[in-house]
Amino acid sequence: MSRPFLPKIEPVMNDEMPWRRGRGARRNVPNRFEPMYVDLDPGELDEDERRSVDTTFFTDPSTSILSKNDSPDVPFEFSLNPYKGCEHGCPYCYARPSHEYWGLSAGIDFESKIFVKTQAPTLLAETLQKPSWTPQPVALSGNTDPYQPVERELEITRRCLEVFLRHRNPVSIVTKSALIRRDVDLLAEMAEYDLVTVNISLTSVDDSLAGTLEPRAARPSLRLKTIRTLSEAGIPVRILLAPLIPGLNDEEIPEILSSAAENGARAASYILLRLPGPVEDIFKDWLDEHAPDRKNRILGRLRELRDGKLNDSTFGRRFRGQGEWASVLNQLFHSARRSAGLDVRTDALKTNEFRRLPGGQMSLFDT
Repeated sequence: MSRPFLPKIEPVMNDEMPWRRGRGARRNVPNRFEPMYVDLDPGELDEDERRSVDTTFFTDPSTSILSKNDSPDVPFEFSLNPYKGCEHGCPYCYARPSHEYWGLSAGIDFESKIFVKTQAPTLLAETLQKPSWTPQPVALSGNTDPYQPVERELEITRRCLEVFLRHRNPVSIVTKSALIRRDVDLLAEMAEYDLVTVNISLTSVDDSLAGTLEPRAARPSLRLKTIRTLSEAGIPVRILLAPLIPGLNDEEIPEILSSAAENGARAASYILLRLPGPVEDIFKDWLDEHAPDRKNRILGRLRELRDGKLNDSTFGRRFRGQGEWASVLNQLFHSARRSAGLDVRTDALKTNEFRRLPGGQMSLFDT
């Protein structure tokens, strides 16, 4: 597959992501759409070799920028993903199978071959300027993290936020990156018009566990500082405990929520671990390497929650599971949420300030 290359960008050394952190996937799992796959010896890449896998960036040729959602259990109609693939490298990531449509693997390829939507701000401005656009909240993003490391250099997400602000169109952001602190100026101004909610993904307060589970993302201690920074700037912050992994981080629920509340979070929700397609093998590989003593318990509880299976894509069940264990987890979460004071209903984002700019969308880039 031929794709135009972007210049290679070396991540900047910073407190969020020391260079050469490990990869989340142990290997490139087979692509279900490819007729041939060469399976090398297990252990073909040791930890040091996986660290040395370079990240390559490609220009994404998309000519539209908003993806429409028709899933009945997702609370938004449109989402914007500036990047395909994600360097954070979380082995549980449900977005990994999307890389297979590009002829790549959901394994190491997903976290080392990143497609960049360089035209996203221009395409977004064109979309919001159209008479056919109905002002409504847009999810940024619904698939991969909009603040992964390369965003520090490219600033695509920041430029998209500038477009949303100029049009006064609301945005809901999901990230596990501390890089969002860079954009506090824009987010604080958006918050004045009730145009933004930030959802910080927080799966643990244990930096050691997160170091293997989310190898190139900000550590929990830094995410908590990020919550405080955003909250003190008047930006509403929610906590998204995603994924909730029974047998691994469910015991941390009370501490996660209380820590988030202490740093200024206003609300919280959770999503049960999902293992679609090749993600099942990638996550099992992670368990073999980092939690072999817990593997059987974790997989056993997942099967109890998924009617004997490890994954269930059925709308209405995929985010919460079913059965006795689902009820226990739900009760535990809601009890801890009440104790932390995070069981409040947050205000809806506003659309009444939306505006189309005179002179066409290019006027956005002249001010």
